[in-house]
Amino acid sequence: MVTPKQNCPVILALSAHDPSGAAGIQADIETINQHNCRCVSVITALTTQNTGTFKSILPQNPVIFRSQAELLLSDIKIDACKIGLIGSELLVYEIADILNELNTLPIVVDPVLHSGSGTNLSSEDLISILMDKLIPRTTVLTPNVKEAIALSGKADPADAASFFIEKGCKSVLVTGADQSTDKVVNVLYLQNHEPVKFSWERLDGIYHGSGCTLAAAISTELAMGNDIVAAIKNAQKYTIETLKQAEKLGASQLHPRRHLK
Repeated sequence: MVTPKQNCPVILALSAHDPSGAAGIQADIETINQHNCRCVSVITALTTQNTGTFKSILPQNPVIFRSQAELLLSDIKIDACKIGLIGSELLVYEIADILNELNTLPIVVDPVLHSGSGTNLSSEDLISILMDKLIPRTTVLTPNVKEAIALSGKADPADAASFFIEKGCKSVLVTGADQSTDKVVNVLYLQNHEPVKFSWERLDGIYHGSGCTLAAAISTELAMGNDIVAAIKNAQKYTIETLKQAEKLGASQLHPRRHLK
């Protein structure tokens, strides 16, 4: 008789499919597996893209999405949830209902508003619903500077983070990879705590899926019981290493190597 081993943490990933494998659900699965955790998933959207071009997005049918999620959650215990590209306003409502079933579990939201090639993937309605339904339930929000400003309507990232926290978000990691600075400066804002700054070497090249990797890594760190500051510090170290070992599979953006050598 085989005795089942103790289960490792299980992360629910709600993300889109990227055919190139660099971002989206594949990035989540690779990152979560690399952290010796299990990934279960429900696809939010199908995309038509490669390493340099984004052509289209087809959001998941909300009824099918809800059915898949409910059946999954009725069977498997979840320790954390990572949310990436959503794709439609209706799916935000479905995800919000799903989060109600997850109670106080860590929720990491990577608010993907544009593709890596710059295609707009959001709308004013989607942003409004996201702010109303998901942000108040979020443990860690991981926007870059431009996303933080777009989501909040504030001109300053610090003001944007304060706005998110006032909405109920427990913490906000504003990433600076999208800025023209010598170093990448990421700033963590928390409730009732001074901001924590992280400075990283700016690497050459353009990477596809770095934000997905970071958010998924944070979700695993939280699922393993680390506090927010430690989880974010560890996740950044891992993400930087995946970029240092990045591979060129296509003609444009580089793939982070999530299965580290």
